[in-house]
Amino acid sequence: MKAAVCRKFGGPEVVRIEDVPKPSPGPHDLLIRIAATTVSVADHRARSRDLPKGLWFFGPLVLGIFGPRKPVLGMDFAGVVEAVGARVSRFKVGDQVIGLLGPKFGGHAEYTVVSESSAVALKPHNMTPEEAVTLIFGGQTALRFLRRAPIKQGQQVLINGASGAVGTAAVQIARHLGATVTGVCSAANAELVRSLGATHIIDYAKSDFTTDGKTYDVIVDCVGNAGFERVEKSIKPGGALLLVISDFAGMWSASGNTRRSGKLVTWNDSVAQAGELEFLVKLAEAGEFRAVIDQQFAFDDIVAAHRRVDTGHKKGNVVVRVAT
Repeated sequence: MKAAVCRKFGGPEVVRIEDVPKPSPGPHDLLIRIAATTVSVADHRARSRDLPKGLWFFGPLVLGIFGPRKPVLGMDFAGVVEAVGARVSRFKVGDQVIGLLGPKFGGHAEYTVVSESSAVALKPHNMTPEEAVTLIFGGQTALRFLRRAPIKQGQQVLINGASGAVGTAAVQIARHLGATVTGVCSAANAELVRSLGATHIIDYAKSDFTTDGKTYDVIVDCVGNAGFERVEKSIKPGGALLLVISDFAGMWSASGNTRRSGKLVTWNDSVAQAGELEFLVKLAEAGEFRAVIDQQFAFDDIVAAHRRVDTGHKKGNVVVRVAT
């Protein structure tokens, strides 16, 4: 099978399409023919070893020393079940599914193997594979963090970085949960974020939400520039700061800041579950979760997809069509 392989760290040009062995499913596994995947910020970090401040020491341990530990990147997929193991009961051949591979990676290929007990669900019936794959990386990340708060009807939620893959998902999920959402983004992305359910928009180039005196029940930082010391006064008593992106200092001090302030500060988004994907699928089928696609690329153009993500200016998701 063909796969986009990254055998050394560097820019987008280190990614090459190669022929690699096709995986075989075990007794509890599904063999998936991938139709679509995304290039995410996680792929950028794994390929370039560009990590938040203070995490340089852990990079080689997690990502690899001389090259990516997982040379086939891609944390998500939408595709079709081509074969099932002898003990599989949840899915059958021909099912259209979506799934999160997480740090296992492997989505940038024609085929992947996943356990039926992993984060896999039937694709929304009203979405194409290219649309459905946008639910996964951003959607599951946003949902897991928001459930840690958790969000309640009528709460005020601010999403810092509301136009990215996680941000656009967080806006939609928080709105669904009954929150009044404020999105922080550029002026160019304001209408997009408003259309997803944000009631208020803050243009980060013109205003600093940490100095305007407004407070929120939950702040979701999808950028990495809203550490607790900066936003503490913007969080209501008993509120929460959800650090989707954080440097080492923010991670190290999270539990201490929680104890000291009585405000939840967390960066660990826990392990993905199939039930979370199923929740997102139901939202999509009910018309309450919209696919946000920045650009789509053919599999042979996956280097261009990496370049787009590297700009740091994508809106929502960069999608790669794998199946022809």
